Amino acid sequence: MNETIILFGASSGIAKAYIEELNNQNKSLQVICVSRTPNEHTIYENLKLSHYETDYSKESLSKITQKINLTNSFVSQVIIFNGQLHMKNKMPERKLSELDYDYFNRLMNSNALIPMLCLASVMPLLDKTQKCTIIALSARVGSLGDNKLGGWYSYRASKAALNMLFTSAAIEISRKSKNTKLILFNPGTTNTKLSKPFQKNVPDGKLFTAEFVAKQLFKIQKNNFNGQPSSEVAFLDWKAEPIPW
Repeated sequence: MNETIILFGASSGIAKAYIEELNNQNKSLQVICVSRTPNEHTIYENLKLSHYETDYSKESLSKITQKINLTNSFVSQVIIFNGQLHMKNKMPERKLSELDYDYFNRLMNSNALIPMLCLASVMPLLDKTQKCTIIALSARVGSLGDNKLGGWYSYRASKAALNMLFTSAAIEISRKSKNTKLILFNPGTTNTKLSKPFQKNVPDGKLFTAEFVAKQLFKIQKNNFNGQPSSEVAFLDWKAEPIPW
């Protein structure tokens, strides 16, 4: 059977860097990229890439799952890179009076619902005997215990929602696939489009390249989580240190 890695939101900056990191491992892998945009047709020496376009509806994701199911492979990693912080005409709120219905719902959809639809879509692909890590990009600002500044209502709420949804999903998945581990990963402030409007306020040494984050992410997914219940989600920062819920 072929080892397969599934990357949702594969057109993001961190996802592209992660694909490069996988290629650098000199291991033959099948990598399935799922995104809204067409594949860039980059050729990698050690990777067999397949690309599927999706609108992230249940129907579209289900069709992709059916196609993957036809391949002779087992899924060892699933990483969900999807997320959104700002829109062209809307930035994170600094005060309650800036709450906006459309912005709030857009972020809840991008940061909470879509990752969960992606997670649900891979459930039929999980093998009871094979180890698999499923990772979604969360954020420290989604932590209730770490919130000392306030503001950013919609983004905080959407990431906190993702954290709760992943927590529930881990309990369900552990009943069917005890070798599957769910992880929420905070990449820190990364030099991508998502953080561009906020980079001037980042302290020296705290603005990370996508390549650096990809390496940290690879180390975390490679970690042996033996002894930790599969029903419990790991909420980790880029140093692999736990973040308070």
